[in-house]
Amino acid sequence: MAASDRQGRLRRYWDRQAPTYDRQMSFADRRLFRDTRPWIAAKAVGDVLEVAVGTGLNLPYYPSQARLTAVEWSPRMLALARHRAAELGRDVDLRLGDAQALDFPDASFDTVVCTFSLCAIPDERRALGEMSRVLRPGGLLLLADHVPATAWPLRLGQRLAEVVSVPLGGEHFLRRPADQVRGWGWAVEGHDRFARGVIERLAARKPPVADTAPAR
Repeated sequence: MAASDRQGRLRRYWDRQAPTYDRQMSFADRRLFRDTRPWIAAKAVGDVLEVAVGTGLNLPYYPSQARLTAVEWSPRMLALARHRAAELGRDVDLRLGDAQALDFPDASFDTVVCTFSLCAIPDERRALGEMSRVLRPGGLLLLADHVPATAWPLRLGQRLAEVVSVPLGGEHFLRRPADQVRGWGWAVEGHDRFARGVIERLAARKPPVADTAPAR
């Protein structure tokens, strides 16, 4: 299957998930993700980009002074995020866009956020490279995702789940984006891993002067 065909199929999959997405996520937010959304959003400052905003579940937690831009590649998810922003009275520049090819100039944002989405982006390494590109020197990258469990029986279950989840919706359970960011040599300002190692969140600072761009 051509990459464009696969991406189109995955977009249609997430469009179909949009009406029930909040309900699906409510259990995970309560029992698995804990306080991750406020943990992430409270650290965001200045010009903030959220990549793969989904239905906008993080929007209530951002500081009022943050200037928010967000991208999402599912039109139906984006429509729900716009509705949530309007209900909150929150001014957010919400755009249809691809995390793997962000339509912003280099060094556009003080903070870049991505939560529980790199698991389902086809090329997560390319997406992280794009996040680095649009982040200003000295800016903060905030990530949260489900990652390989620390116990092997759970990792085995995750591997088995991928047999279904990857072909169906492109969702991976064994990626660990924090490892890529650490490989860039960025300063880690916050890190946490819990729920038997399945949930990981990271705050990492881009060097004030980037001599070389991280590999994508």
